[in-house]
Amino acid sequence: MSHQLLPVLLLLLRASCPWGQEQGPKSPSEEPPEEEIPKEDGILVLSRHTLGLALREHPALLVEFYAPWCGHCKALAPEYSKAAALLAAESTAVTLSKVDGPAQPELAEEFGVTEYPTLKFFRNGNRTHPEEYTGPREAEGIAEWLRRRVGPSAMRLEDEAAAQALIDGRDLVVIGFFQDLQDEDVATFLALARDALDMTFGLTDRPRLFEQFGLTKDTVVLFKKFDEGRADFPVDEELGLDLGDLSRFLVTHSMHLVTEFNSQTSPKIFAARILNHLLLFVNQTLAAHRELLAGFGEAAPHFRGQVLFVVVDVAADNEHVLQYFGLKAEAAPTLRFINVETTKKYAPVDGGPVTAASVTAFCDAVLNGQVKPYLLSQEVPPDWDQRPVKTLVGKNFEQVAFDETKNVFVKFYAPWCTHCKEMAPAWEALAEKYQDHEDIIIAQLDATANELDAFAVHSFPTLKYFPAGPGRKVIEYKSARDLETLSKFLDNGGAVPTEEPTEEPAAPFPEPRANSTVGSKEEL
Repeated sequence: MSHQLLPVLLLLLRASCPWGQEQGPKSPSEEPPEEEIPKEDGILVLSRHTLGLALREHPALLVEFYAPWCGHCKALAPEYSKAAALLAAESTAVTLSKVDGPAQPELAEEFGVTEYPTLKFFRNGNRTHPEEYTGPREAEGIAEWLRRRVGPSAMRLEDEAAAQALIDGRDLVVIGFFQDLQDEDVATFLALARDALDMTFGLTDRPRLFEQFGLTKDTVVLFKKFDEGRADFPVDEELGLDLGDLSRFLVTHSMHLVTEFNSQTSPKIFAARILNHLLLFVNQTLAAHRELLAGFGEAAPHFRGQVLFVVVDVAADNEHVLQYFGLKAEAAPTLRFINVETTKKYAPVDGGPVTAASVTAFCDAVLNGQVKPYLLSQEVPPDWDQRPVKTLVGKNFEQVAFDETKNVFVKFYAPWCTHCKEMAPAWEALAEKYQDHEDIIIAQLDATANELDAFAVHSFPTLKYFPAGPGRKVIEYKSARDLETLSKFLDNGGAVPTEEPTEEPAAPFPEPRANSTVGSKEEL
C-alpha cells in the first residue's frame, strides 16, 4: 500500500467509528467536567443533567417534583427546607432535592409525574424503583418519615429501664414482644413501624420483659396515656402477624374513646378507617352541656372499632360542621350519626335527653337499619322560577327535574367552586336564550346545601340533563361549558352533535395544548 494513502485511510477509519466508540483512551483532560449541583435553602436543585450525579453521590435521596405555579408546592416549600435543616443538624444521612417538573419534562415523564407536588425516595442510586413518599407535609413529619427509612424504625429494648423510659416519654408507644427476632413476624412489625409516624416503636426478645408485662407469647402491645392505658394484640401462632389486622388494631386503639373535633384532630378522625361516626353537638361554655359528656363517653367502649365518638363544640369555630349537617348552634345539645363512605346522615327520632342509654339505643338502631337517613334541603325560595335560571333545592328538585313535559338542564354547583363561578355567565346566557321555550328549563342547585335521594353529587360543577318523557332518564353532560356547545346539546335533544370531518386528516396523536400543564386539576 502506498505510504501516501495510509494517513488518509486511518482518518477514514476513525471517522467511521460509531458515536461514542473512539479508538484509544481519552486523556483525563478530555472528559467533560461534571456539573456542580446548585442549592436553594438547603435543597439540591436538580435537572436531567444532574440527577444521575445526585443519585451517585447521595445513597438516600428524596426528590420533590414541583411546579412554580402550584399552590400546594408553595405551601410545602418552607416545611421541606425546615426538614432538610433538621436532618442536617442531626447528621442523618439523607438528602432533600427538588425538580421543576414543567421545566424538566423528560424527568417528569420518566418518573410518571402527573400532579404536583410529587415526592419520590431513591435508595442506593436505584433510578428505576423509587419509593413513593406517602408521609406528612410538615417538617417534622417529613424528617421522621426519612429517619425511619435510613435508620431503625423501632428501638431495640434490652432491659426494664429502657422499656419504661420509652413508655414514659411518649403518649403512644408500641412494643413488639417477639421470642425470636429473626422471625418473619418481626419484619411485618418493622414494616408497619416505618409508616405509623404518630407512634413510637420498640421491640424486644428479653424473657424478663415478657415477664414484667405479663406476657407468655408473642404480642404487640400499645401503651397510651389515656382511656384504658394499654391494649394487647396477640400474634396468631398459626397464621402469624397480619399487617392489615395489626394496622387496624393500632388505628382503632390509638384513638380516644371520645375525640373532640378541631383542626388538630380532624385529620386523624378521617384517617381512622372507621366509617361510622357519632357526633354530639354541645356548647362547651354551658355547664349543663358539659355534664352530658360523661354519659356520651360511657356508651363509647361498646362501639369501639365500629363507631367513632366525636364531640363538636358549637361555641368554637365549627360552623362548617353545623352547616354540613343542616344544623344551627341553637340545636345543641343534639346527636347526629353519619357513615362517611355513603355520607348518609341520621338523627334521633325522639329527640330526648342525651344519656348513656339513649346514645346506645340510637347507635344500635342506626346500625340495625331501624332509622331512615335524612336529606339536607333549603326551603324553596318564593321566587324560585322568576328568573331565567330557576333555583332548585332538595324539596322541589324531584317535581321539577322529573316533570315528564319538560326538558330540564341542571347545574349542580358549590358556592366556593372557581369553575362554577367561571361558567356562570354562560349558564345565564343559556337560560336567557331558551327562556321562551316552554318545554326547556335551565336550573341550578347548590349541592352543598341540598342532598338528593336520586343520586349523589361528588364534583363541581356537575351538569345533568333530564329529558321529557317517562322513565326518569338522566344524561350527564361532559362537554365544553361554553354557550355554543351547551346550545348544540339542547338543540340536539341531549347529545353533542358529531363534528363534520375536515379535509385535513386528524393527527395520529393529540397535539399538546400550549396551556396544558401536568398535574393541573379541575373541580370538574
